Amino acid sequence: MFSTSKTGFTLFAGALVALTLGGGAKAADQVRVRGTVESLQGNILSVKTREGSSAKITLKDGWKVSGVAKASVDDIKPGDFVGIASLPTASGGDGALEVLIFPAAMKGTGEGSYAWDLKPNSSMTNATVADAVKSVDGHAVTVSYKGKEKKITIPDGTPVVTFANAAETDIKPGATVFVPSEKADDGSMSSGRVVVGTNGVVPPM
Repeated sequence: MFSTSKTGFTLFAGALVALTLGGGAKAADQVRVRGTVESLQGNILSVKTREGSSAKITLKDGWKVSGVAKASVDDIKPGDFVGIASLPTASGGDGALEVLIFPAAMKGTGEGSYAWDLKPNSSMTNATVADAVKSVDGHAVTVSYKGKEKKITIPDGTPVVTFANAAETDIKPGATVFVPSEKADDGSMSSGRVVVGTNGVVPPM
């Protein structure tokens, strides 16, 4: 079962952060599987991906499961560390696609802004909130990372989540999952982490 200890959070963050990095020889071997569970038989997880194909993922020894819990944009305050997937907007700046509020113990994990594949041209920014204000169309935050700043608008209705407990039994047919995985040269995939939706809250990343 997913642990809410600092170590447990850090392991989960590492799985996410490793997949945000666009460079390096291993980058092409990393895949993010998003979809719904078809079955979990032993250590083989079958997922109907959002692209419509079926993916079989071998879960590594000691694999872990975690979930997400619904949060509110009003929970975001200066000093918080967040992960925001966003897209450039026509008016300039970025507009959020989803927001993950990290627990305090994980502040600084994977700091930076990286290419992301939630949608074409999207990015993931892990950064500290410098300020958060309510705007006409929702909210806007200015985040800082590695000496840089980025302003991101958060339209009303944008999914905002934080981490939550989950169990293997939550990985059942129809459940929504996000599985950061490694793809071998022969096309087989493996993972040490499954993020599963519970209580009506699905992984938005």
